[in-house]
Amino acid sequence: MAPTTQHYDYLVIGGGSGGSGAARRASGWYKAKTAIIDDGISGGCCVNVGCVPKKMTWNFASINEALKDSEHYGYDVPSYTFDFGKFVEKRSAQIKSLNGIYESNWAKEGIDLVKGTAKFVSKNGDNLELDVKMKDGSGTVRYSAPHVCIATGSWASIPTDIKGAEHGITSDDFFSIKKLPKKMVFVGAGYIAVELAGVVAALGVETHMFIRGDTFLRKFDPMVQDTLTQRYIDTGIHIHKSHPGIKSVELLKGSPTGIEDPSQKVLKLTMNDGSSMETNELLWAIGRPPKTDTLNLSALPDLKLGSRGHIVVDKYQNTSVPGVYALGDVTGQAELTPVAIAAGRKLSTRLFGPPELRDSFLDYANIPTVVFAHPEVGTTGLTEPQAIDKYGKENIKVYHTKFPAMYYHVFTAEEKKKNPTEFKVICQGPEEKVVGMHIMGTGVGEMMQGFGVVVKMGAKKADLDSCVAIHPTSAEELVTLR
Repeated sequence: MAPTTQHYDYLVIGGGSGGSGAARRASGWYKAKTAIIDDGISGGCCVNVGCVPKKMTWNFASINEALKDSEHYGYDVPSYTFDFGKFVEKRSAQIKSLNGIYESNWAKEGIDLVKGTAKFVSKNGDNLELDVKMKDGSGTVRYSAPHVCIATGSWASIPTDIKGAEHGITSDDFFSIKKLPKKMVFVGAGYIAVELAGVVAALGVETHMFIRGDTFLRKFDPMVQDTLTQRYIDTGIHIHKSHPGIKSVELLKGSPTGIEDPSQKVLKLTMNDGSSMETNELLWAIGRPPKTDTLNLSALPDLKLGSRGHIVVDKYQNTSVPGVYALGDVTGQAELTPVAIAAGRKLSTRLFGPPELRDSFLDYANIPTVVFAHPEVGTTGLTEPQAIDKYGKENIKVYHTKFPAMYYHVFTAEEKKKNPTEFKVICQGPEEKVVGMHIMGTGVGEMMQGFGVVVKMGAKKADLDSCVAIHPTSAEELVTLR
């Protein structure tokens, strides 16, 4: 007897930020019968092992930095310690609360939550069929819908060609640590390695970064790469440039409590050049491949994948299979939480909204983002090399400034030098349209959101100049550049 099929207007695979945004717009706004199928913890990567715990931990580390800075202002701060484990408990409680908020919002908007692992079975006429292995062990249930959105995100990877690599951890595991190690190695040069290395270094951990080139954040503007890499070096982080790579990882001593307490763990890292190093913990930050392994995509033979396994989509989030859509990290497009949310909302508006909105899509140009490094980095638009490639060097004008923020005016000259604020605005053509903005320094995370709107609106340098400065702020330098 054929299994009973549960039919919906819209099935969303993945309960992270993008999937939630898509489902809530479809059901909450346009009353489409919608289900979210999720095999993880509600909220996905951002809520559980990404943006939220990362920013909370960044805040924790920033408080430690502020306590150390206070001596420059004349504060006599007595010797102090911090309880990282207690902080982790509070962070976990906040995340658990957010998990509940996600599920409560879905219920309020009429979305059914199906806890299980989905795989495609077939395309039956206008409907797509999926089998879901239920998480509670009750068996497999078949679902169908004319519209299916894949929003499964990505997963943190560990090398498969390095002996003993499994003795290291990923960024997902990082948030299980309750007692900090004395020494920690990060492999990678992207924003995950930079953010987490900055956090543990600010908390007093001996921190090493293994990078293949001379700088990290290599997709960012050269100003950001050069200044932030040097800043990390100046503050005591060991940057191993042109690193030969790790040949093997040997566990010399394990931790009795596993991931939670790496302080007693000892790893021996042997490099490809024969050198070696011992450390308490090793974090692989080598990229996040798309999470598609359980979807049985072979059931959709016409589905196109990119060279790295990402699902190929057009500007409307359509895949090559009618009725199947994808968004977020699984597509490899601007892998940022707000991007996935915005793309999900636009997609659902197009599918279920009024006729006048049936051409809705997300414009991926000029998306602002912030790296919560120490200090923060904000960026939107083109880097200087990208602008030159696109418009020609003769059509580009760059405005640049570097200065110590007022916060550091009472610091010694040496300390001021270690804490630069640096801005770059890239303009194009005789009208000097702003096509790129790159800022780094204390407080730029909040600053970037406002200036992101400015760049998105197509502002010109004259528009920046026409705005009266707010004094004294670092941000005023962006409207007084010469």
